[in-house]
Amino acid sequence: AGGGYWHTSGREILDANNVPVRIAGINWFGFETCNYVVHGLWSRDYRSMLDQIKSLGYNTIRLPYSDDILKPGTMPNSINFYQMNQDLQGLTSLQVMDKIVAYAGQIGLRIILDRHRPDCSGQSALWYTSSVSEATWISDLQALAQRYKGNPTVVGFDLHNEPHDPACWGCGDPSIDWRLAAERAGNAVLSVNPNLLIFVEGVQSYNGDSYWWGGNLQGAGQYPVVLNVPNRLVYSAHDYATSVGPQTWFSDPTFPNNMPGIWNKNWGYLFNQNIAPVWLGEFGTTLQSTTDQTWLKTLVQYLRPTAQYGADSFQWTFWSWNPDSGDTGGILKDDWQTVDTDKDGYLAPIKSSIFDPV
Repeated sequence: AGGGYWHTSGREILDANNVPVRIAGINWFGFETCNYVVHGLWSRDYRSMLDQIKSLGYNTIRLPYSDDILKPGTMPNSINFYQMNQDLQGLTSLQVMDKIVAYAGQIGLRIILDRHRPDCSGQSALWYTSSVSEATWISDLQALAQRYKGNPTVVGFDLHNEPHDPACWGCGDPSIDWRLAAERAGNAVLSVNPNLLIFVEGVQSYNGDSYWWGGNLQGAGQYPVVLNVPNRLVYSAHDYATSVGPQTWFSDPTFPNNMPGIWNKNWGYLFNQNIAPVWLGEFGTTLQSTTDQTWLKTLVQYLRPTAQYGADSFQWTFWSWNPDSGDTGGILKDDWQTVDTDKDGYLAPIKSSIFDPV
């Protein structure tokens, strides 16, 4: 199971042999920052990091990047080459990414490339900015699709991270309608490699109803993303706890029993109605408050396979592997070595993967 490129059927993701697979993964960030490379290589060898991810039962890495790494000659910084990472010395950021992809594939991990920022200075509400055009966004996606063509370790692309206001869904204005932009970019990627999965996040607001950035997919039912290649679309949402931001639903007297209805409304209905697979591309918390602990336990229960759906389940990648995510922390503690077994333990009910391609 898990072999070759993947495709979709209803709410399932299937491998090349039509065996269901489940993304049970982790975000390892840094390529999108001005280090131009995954974080932690100042402390660890990249292979030991990937081996540890694999050993903990994660099967997929969401790898954020910015378009800066596609500029010719962009070099990573903050890598320790003393008795570690020696084969990365002198390599560009893209060449380091090649090494990470190659070793991940060797040990049976999959990679989803996430266009997280237009440049390393920060996220953007829309998929383009005054300095990074839509044409650049699309051509860079195509360049990466071409770079890894024929290598199913890179299973797909998350087209743009966390679209938010003024981004709309289904409003028809091509300058702000994220759904239309996702179709343009998704089709451009598939024109290079028609075997890739296309992951499309939500927006912030729909019909006056606001949710987490990238987490609002209420409009996808009425205004679906339609790609030129069938069975390649996966919808993606982000969902967070109070350590990222206070929300009214956390103080509702019915919490946490109100949460499944909120998740159903914003993204879960796409799975429940067998419209498409749904991947929770980011969710995380410091776990410091009782509310956050309850939230994560409730969310894991919501995400896990049930008798109602059989082997079908939501897909997910936790935020984050890195301890240096300010509002969530990570699976690793600040020493970049020790696992936060409490946090990792919350994910145990959904971590056993359906596929094991090694």
